[in-house]
Amino acid sequence: MDEENAVELLQRYRRDRRILLDFILSGSLIKKVVMPPGAVTLDDVDLDQVSVDHVLNCAKKGGMLDLSESIRDYHDHIGLPQISNTGSAGDFYLVTSPESSGSPPKRAPPPAPAFTPPPVYTPSPVSTPASVSALAPTFAPSSIVSNVSRSESFNSTQVQELTVDDIEDFEDDDDAEEVDSLRVSRRNTNDASDLALKLPSFATGITDDDLRETAYEVLLACAGATGGLIVPSKEKKKDKRSKLMRKLGRSRSENVVMQSQHAPGLVGLLETMRVQMEISEAMDIRTRQGLLNALVGKVGKRMDTLLIPLELLCCISRTEFSDKKAFIRWQKRQLNILEEGLINQPVVGFGESGRKASELRILLAKIEESESLPPSTGELQRTEALRSLREIAILLAERPARGDLTGEVCHWIDGYPLNVRLYEKLLLSVFDMLDEGKLTEEVEEILELLKSTWRVLGITETIHYTCYAWVLFRQYVITSDQGILRHAMEQLKKIPLKEQRGPQERLHLNGLHSKVEQGGFRESSFLQSFLSPIQKWADKQLGDYHLHFAERSAMMEHIVAVAMVTRRLLLEEPEALQSISITDRDQIESYISSSIKNAFSRMLQTVEKSDSIHGHPLALLAEESKKLLKKDSTMFMPVFSQRHPHAAVVSASLVHKLYRNKLKPFLDGAEHLTEDVVSVFPAADSLEQYILALIMSSCEEETSEVYCRKLIPYEIESISGTLVMRWVNSQLGRILGWVERAIQQERWEPISPQQRHGSSIVEVYRIVEETVDQFFTLKVPMRSTELNSVFRGIDNAFQVYANHVIDKLARRT
Repeated sequence: MDEENAVELLQRYRRDRRILLDFILSGSLIKKVVMPPGAVTLDDVDLDQVSVDHVLNCAKKGGMLDLSESIRDYHDHIGLPQISNTGSAGDFYLVTSPESSGSPPKRAPPPAPAFTPPPVYTPSPVSTPASVSALAPTFAPSSIVSNVSRSESFNSTQVQELTVDDIEDFEDDDDAEEVDSLRVSRRNTNDASDLALKLPSFATGITDDDLRETAYEVLLACAGATGGLIVPSKEKKKDKRSKLMRKLGRSRSENVVMQSQHAPGLVGLLETMRVQMEISEAMDIRTRQGLLNALVGKVGKRMDTLLIPLELLCCISRTEFSDKKAFIRWQKRQLNILEEGLINQPVVGFGESGRKASELRILLAKIEESESLPPSTGELQRTEALRSLREIAILLAERPARGDLTGEVCHWIDGYPLNVRLYEKLLLSVFDMLDEGKLTEEVEEILELLKSTWRVLGITETIHYTCYAWVLFRQYVITSDQGILRHAMEQLKKIPLKEQRGPQERLHLNGLHSKVEQGGFRESSFLQSFLSPIQKWADKQLGDYHLHFAERSAMMEHIVAVAMVTRRLLLEEPEALQSISITDRDQIESYISSSIKNAFSRMLQTVEKSDSIHGHPLALLAEESKKLLKKDSTMFMPVFSQRHPHAAVVSASLVHKLYRNKLKPFLDGAEHLTEDVVSVFPAADSLEQYILALIMSSCEEETSEVYCRKLIPYEIESISGTLVMRWVNSQLGRILGWVERAIQQERWEPISPQQRHGSSIVEVYRIVEETVDQFFTLKVPMRSTELNSVFRGIDNAFQVYANHVIDKLARRT
């Protein structure tokens, strides 16, 4: 096992150890728990510093547990090696995916600590599993080993082990169900913060967990309206295995499958939803029983027409909770939901009922205040406040809206945007808990079940498809799964355009607006709130497609489709024309322009940092630009060409312009044929010729000629010709000089009897040959004019030499 896997496994053990301790300490396994100095509740105790062996021994004996002793025992034995009395080194228990955890880590015993623990230990605030996991990669393996106590296994060297059978005899506590809320993803998730909904926050501070739990309560009420709600019995004694041991023994998906097998149909589907939404069994049973009790005496009343938070507050008492803290947290959530649904985000405006909103807030505050009063006084105040609250809240909730009759629908949760936030939590249950990039097998049944909540939440077909598309697309961004992306695209295509919606739905959607503070308050419609984040994310990715889709051009085609569909839908929204391009072609050109500029900028930085030995930067940039265009035309342009037939021309023209901007200062400063000129000119000319050929091949002849005329040519051939002529003239002058000197030094005697010519002609031919060789080694663009000039100059040099020879002969004769 490599070091990385060892660290990950040790962190998994550590997390499971904390879950075990939290279960034992918060349940009925320990009769009494004495807190250490400075701690009031278990939240104040650092469970990483508590000895598991000491806790298990106290649980087995059934005595009192002093956490100070457990902490002291942890520090006393932290330096000792781990020893097991079971005789098997391969036995260990995991809550999180045991089948993928591998064998226990193989390591040497940790060294004895160099410090001495203080005699009185004051625990630090408890660290969450998320923070432990977040810090794990920064730890060295040795530090991880030294921080993991021997107590992290169920084995103890002090007394005989507390076995699974011993633990099974204890009755499960309600709070043990919080183990269900631990979700471990097998995927490396990506950041999806750019897809955050443009919706205002809740004035009451409602959290995502509050929304999730309330959404489940709404789902139960809607299922109960069809008569499918039953309260499951607690058969804990019949099933000897505790909930903890069931979780240690198999994965969560197996739990869902086994439970669904025992309860088919709606009952089994609700159980699946409970697990998917991470709702504890205790909370599920309390909610079901409370809803059923609320219907007692209400003949002909549908469960989904109840004011659920109010009914649950009246039907569920604090004695049904394991501790007062859990009850207060639950009650606070119900009161906050009432305030948000009836006052802050009501579906019906107040008008003359404004005074009742103030009275409602006062009553909610009294109910919350009653928990801080003495029991007798507090209970009396709570009862009276609930009675008054019922009178006002029911009156507000049963006001007609959306064309219904009074009492037909209870309008307590269908105000925007509270309703869509709740519906979003319901939609999140369609994903597999063990693989967030996959949809659960029951997805069709779940979506059909969620339709029962539309009436209560005020969800229409357009709202459903829009919310579901956003949920799916966000999950794709997190997991990068192509299957999820295809599902998201299907839902986007199902969103009807404005003319395809019914008049009542159009009227309803027109009233869904929210104000978000973004440098001042900005109002957004429903579709803008959900689709704008998708469009902006897609625009951001496509605005640098060379970077984001360098290895997955097939995925780019789906993202382009997403961007175009969301554009079309948002164009129908008010004030859309001010911020969205008019045509798809304009948008495609915008993507190409942005990405080409980003890619060119990265190339420029790379070239500037490269070693000058490999060539002049402009020559290297020309080669890289040609590679960029080749990749662009083969990988990306076929995707864009489906919506813009001349996309390749746009790309090539922009590269031509960007390179010209960098080349022009060099051209302006070129006066002679230097090494840099000889290096840059051929590369630049080759790039320009490739761009022209690409444009000619991408469209018809007449159209290509129009695009080519729009380009400002580099004029490499013209500038190069001028420099070559300067060089040629210089070389020809040099040749004439050598000819004159050779003639002056000539003694006009044969070199030898066999070589009956003077030495000067040999020198003249050598100079001419060198000049011609140098000329043809110039790999710069030139015209035929320069070649003709060379030939004429050489001919002139020979004529000068011949005239001298003739003149000498004439004098001798």
